[in-house]
Amino acid sequence: MTLTADQTRQRAQHQYNASLELCPARQLLEAISSKWVTLVMLALEEGPQRHSELRRRIPGASQKMLTSTLRTLGRDGLIGREVTPSVPVRTDYELTPLGRSLLPIIFAMKAWAEDNMHAVAVSRQEHDGDRASVPAEQ
Repeated sequence: MTLTADQTRQRAQHQYNASLELCPARQLLEAISSKWVTLVMLALEEGPQRHSELRRRIPGASQKMLTSTLRTLGRDGLIGREVTPSVPVRTDYELTPLGRSLLPIIFAMKAWAEDNMHAVAVSRQEHDGDRASVPAEQ
């Protein structure tokens, strides 16, 4: 069956619909929306850093979580890894051009969170207070 150009575009759009469970765009969106990804990307915005430097800059990040996040970012092409042969071996991580292209979105999300954290806190408090006053279902 031969498809028109419009049908081909529609089929491609359907394949990359982030609402679909197996869509590659959805899988990427899930990967880049992790809080650890956001924090690592923000830390690397200032330039190349070693694993130990990143751990100091990102409180609460375990060695395992940071290593896993760095591997995922490397696999997705958002960061590069440079190993310098020395004793001990030095490994630096830095944003790739693709990773840098994501920074404006991360900065916008960070700014939104900072600008709206009070309103969200109030809403959470009101919501949680409303739930506390409703009798539990039996």
